[in-house]
Amino acid sequence: MAATDHDARTSRLRGWMLEGLSDMAKHQQGQRAVEPEPVHKGQRWWRVMCLTGVDYFSTLGYQPGIAALAAGLLSPVATVVLVIVTLAGALPVYRRVAEESPHGEGSIAMLERLLSFWKGKLFVLTLLGFAATDFLITITLSAADASTHLVENPHLTATLHDKQMLITLILVALLGAVFLKGFLEAIGVAVVLVAVYLGLNTVVVITGLWHVMSAGHVVTDWSNALTAEHGNIFAMIGVSLLVFPKLALGLSGFETGVAVMPHVEGDATDTEEKPTGRIRGTKKLLTTAAVIMSVFLIATSFITTVLIPEKEFESGGQANGRALAYLAHEYLGNAFGTVYDVSTIAILWFAGASAMAGLLNLMPRYLPRYGMAPHWARAVRPMVIVFTLVAFLVTWIFNADVDAQGGAYATGVLVLMSSAAIAVTIAARKARQRNWTIGFGVVSAVLLYVTVVNVIERPDGVKIGACFIAGIMLVSFLSRLARAFELRVTSVTLDDMAQRFVRDIASRRIRFIANEPDNRDKAEYRDKIEQIRHDNDVPSPEDFVFVEVTVLDPSEFESGLTVRGEVLHNRYRVLTLESSSVPNALAALLLDVRDTTGCTPHIYFEWTEGNPFTNFLRFFLFGQGEVAPVTREVLREAEPDRDRRPRIHVG
Repeated sequence: MAATDHDARTSRLRGWMLEGLSDMAKHQQGQRAVEPEPVHKGQRWWRVMCLTGVDYFSTLGYQPGIAALAAGLLSPVATVVLVIVTLAGALPVYRRVAEESPHGEGSIAMLERLLSFWKGKLFVLTLLGFAATDFLITITLSAADASTHLVENPHLTATLHDKQMLITLILVALLGAVFLKGFLEAIGVAVVLVAVYLGLNTVVVITGLWHVMSAGHVVTDWSNALTAEHGNIFAMIGVSLLVFPKLALGLSGFETGVAVMPHVEGDATDTEEKPTGRIRGTKKLLTTAAVIMSVFLIATSFITTVLIPEKEFESGGQANGRALAYLAHEYLGNAFGTVYDVSTIAILWFAGASAMAGLLNLMPRYLPRYGMAPHWARAVRPMVIVFTLVAFLVTWIFNADVDAQGGAYATGVLVLMSSAAIAVTIAARKARQRNWTIGFGVVSAVLLYVTVVNVIERPDGVKIGACFIAGIMLVSFLSRLARAFELRVTSVTLDDMAQRFVRDIASRRIRFIANEPDNRDKAEYRDKIEQIRHDNDVPSPEDFVFVEVTVLDPSEFESGLTVRGEVLHNRYRVLTLESSSVPNALAALLLDVRDTTGCTPHIYFEWTEGNPFTNFLRFFLFGQGEVAPVTREVLREAEPDRDRRPRIHVG
């Protein structure tokens, strides 16, 4: 009884963990059809904007301080440059990305289409490494900054001053718990947090501007000091461009905005191929978020620069990493300041939600399809646990230090934005849109410049990104190696001629010959039949059907299989297949023929010459190699019952 209860609990837990896994059925023995995945209705665009906004808008918690440290008195001018790049560069780029890749894959999918075979897969894995850097560091950095605001609150400093690591880990764990509960809950929390946070920031900005106008001398003092330090407006713009890479965190919300596109509600007439309503809603999302953020960035950089003493921005100062919180306490009292701190802590904690949503949308779209992740990687909850554990590790490595993670965060953001700009430039060029090509080309050049400067100034970001890339590639190739003998064919379709061949031969004994096509002349097929009969002692009256597989892209892992029949030289029946792997295609065909006819098919091979290890590498990388034993192994894994397994003959 106890064992039964334990099995039931285990089954319920497994069902809960793998809930929503749409493709599990096709890997179960004997099943060929897969139930269609339910259509996701989606959420209104402004609600999804709040999910991306917890990342984008939460940068107000630290962006004014970063700008003040990087540019000093020039902070408002440098922020205006940032806003211009945002509205005139990043926004048009990502609006175009939304058009070109409406299923949330972003610029990675656009660039994937330009490259094929293994070089394309390696390129995508590299970009996924930078995406993982961006999204995971978003989770850990935001949680660390939230714990900083909590620890430095005047009421809590004495109690929590040495507890930042513990608080950060708890915040990361709570974020993971929200996503284990469900995605809709995450969006609901985001809407409340964004509304409250932007409302409180509006109060702080209005109060700050009132104090600036009341004490008019602060603007004069700032203007005079700025002119004395930099001379004229052209010098100011030049210096602003030089420090711009340090302000790049203010661009952080666009990639997540595209990554969560599948959750945007579309029109009733939308189709998967042409989701017009979803694209329109995502463009509204991106534009509204960018405009709101631009207004707040300019206003907050101005009031913090003119109202906060410069020394307070430095490490150890009361405004370090929390400039707006400093103004909230200074001008609105500790009670309002504490409410503002709580709101900031909450939105910084939940900023990781948009990053988690991006990871959950992006990684399962690529790695399982490449065979570079287990099947359960398509399910949400197991991946939430994996990402949460990695976030724990990153937090521990960086000791929950915000500044230490800033370089990696900026590098991930800028690499992805640069790739997006390049992707849309290529798309515009292919569409022969000359003006857009030039415009996107200029944006690409600017973002590449910023990326290179950021890498030179903060090489730790590339090092951390390289660690993520190396980790993803190592895990990916180990997974692909572990799944090497898995049946990868998702469906088998025979044309009319191929079905006629199978029906005819099923009336006797189904015998196939695996043939590597060469000249495809009469002598090739005649000699092959004689060789098979001689090597396997098959009597002359038996007839055969040839099976020939052409390898297209061996780097692909899963695909459907189309089988075409043809008669060559008015005598020889040939089934032609196109696949990423010869053994997998043959195994899938044999199983399908067995299931449709109820007869056990036989297939005949000749031994492959060469070193077995070299041949295995040929199979692993190029889909060919030692075909006979690999086909048998694929069949053994796909069909545990030996009596029902198709027969392999090698002579």
